[in-house]
Amino acid sequence: MAEVLAIAHPDGGTVGVLAEAASEQSLAIEHWIPAEGGEPQRPLDQYSGLVVLGGDENIDQVDRYPYLEREYEIVNDWIEAGRPLFGVCLGAQMIAHVSGGSVFKASEREFGWEQIDVLPAGRDDPVTGFGADTLIGLAWHDYAFEPPPGSTTLASNSVCVQAFRYGEAWGFQHHPEIEGSVLDHWLAPLLADASDPARREQAELVEAGRAAHMQEWNEYGRELFRRFAKRCR
Repeated sequence: MAEVLAIAHPDGGTVGVLAEAASEQSLAIEHWIPAEGGEPQRPLDQYSGLVVLGGDENIDQVDRYPYLEREYEIVNDWIEAGRPLFGVCLGAQMIAHVSGGSVFKASEREFGWEQIDVLPAGRDDPVTGFGADTLIGLAWHDYAFEPPPGSTTLASNSVCVQAFRYGEAWGFQHHPEIEGSVLDHWLAPLLADASDPARREQAELVEAGRAAHMQEWNEYGRELFRRFAKRCR
């Protein structure tokens, strides 16, 4: 069975619903957390695809999180080799960072169920080209990116670029992988924190929107990764 390597970060969640889509395509996923040390179970060139997930780290914090430097090297090598890459949030920012784009503080924090507009190029893309032109998806970020030169912007909203393609690399600022248990983990400390009423209220809005948006968003995430998985052969 072909296998994808997923680089994860402490408290950054897992591949979530992407795992279900991978299984449907006879594709296994191995999670690896560089922050915990160790190495993947096999040489990197034996994986058919790479997923890089989100995290609390920022691109310019290599001194604080030295393992990021290794991740940048892996992402850069993967892109240069033209191998399939799926970056989420921090992972998407890494793709931009190593490829000549830029990462910066967003004009406003996106935290919750946000509108995402699929652009014409996104409609024509083999991975994102399905479903509605406007999505309601989960965003959870303070930083944004300018895609690298030569890339194609696939989706955006009033705050920032939400998705782009660069060769065989796809970057998503939002979180198409999110599933219930990870969202529970992210929300729990915010809902329990009485010291920041505004942040707690925002978390309550995210929780309240789950019933209306989670099922459709998960269906979107599964189909997105089904399409990406077909490129990991």
